[in-house]
Amino acid sequence: MEWINYHHLLYFWLVSREGSLARASAELRLAQSTVSKQIHQLETMLGHTLFVKNGRRLTLTESGRVVYRYADEIFSLGREMLDTLMDRPVGKPLRITVGVADVVPKLVAEHVLSPALRLPGAIRLVCREGKPERLLAELALHELDLVLTDAPVSPYSKVRAFNHLLGGSEIAFFASPDLSSKYRHNFPKSLDGAPMLLPIENTVMRRSLDQWFESHEISPAVVGEFEDSALLSVFGFRGAGVFPAAKAIAREVEAHYRVRSIGTASGIRESLYGVTVERRIKHPAVAVICDAAERWFASAQAVDGGKPDVSAE
Repeated sequence: MEWINYHHLLYFWLVSREGSLARASAELRLAQSTVSKQIHQLETMLGHTLFVKNGRRLTLTESGRVVYRYADEIFSLGREMLDTLMDRPVGKPLRITVGVADVVPKLVAEHVLSPALRLPGAIRLVCREGKPERLLAELALHELDLVLTDAPVSPYSKVRAFNHLLGGSEIAFFASPDLSSKYRHNFPKSLDGAPMLLPIENTVMRRSLDQWFESHEISPAVVGEFEDSALLSVFGFRGAGVFPAAKAIAREVEAHYRVRSIGTASGIRESLYGVTVERRIKHPAVAVICDAAERWFASAQAVDGGKPDVSAE
């Protein structure tokens, strides 16, 4: 059985945390050559280079990032053990770091992530927003536990990740009260020439909507294109045009932005995927998020299924 030399791991962890061999050696009260030699022995044992020189600084390699994250957990648990034995307050929160693609509606993300905050014990939820490509790169470096995005990772992607379909929703159109009264009648033909706010091109929803418009022979007047779904909704709230959003959050959209539903783009569904580096989810908060999301989407679909389609009115 292979064993890690935890002294070597501690030296590595301190150098990583301090970002400098000199500062870590001073804290350890050891010669820099001694610390450097022991870290090299750790690299030899692991079979991975952990640092590369970047000028005068040491920068973690991809393997170094993985080892640092585990080392941080190991030494945090060690401190917690001592606190417990010495009757000092213990309460390190369970940390979950989630990347939310900028195309994912904020109200959907809130619905999906909120169950994690209801787990027993202290929880720390860290959310990062960005392009799916950047978030997947961070996931590969184990900087994220989960990525929420609207499309699965391609099997040809360089990132080794696993897709978990959390659910989906039909797409509805919304507008300010003045615009909704104008375009609700004779939907969806009423959208021909209507001022429209849409996601930017080359997104899943935009491609689906463009196909839907074409199939219904509708040519809306696109007055705005947005990367951020929340900004798109704000412009809709200000009366700049009609905008699409997931039907599963119709009530929240209407209440939050003070807009009204016009109709449903029947046949279009917006999906949400949870992407992890594990086929079987082990992180307890990630498991709760995925399970709760599947139930929420199923419940929302069941509710929608029992209501008449607005587009038929």
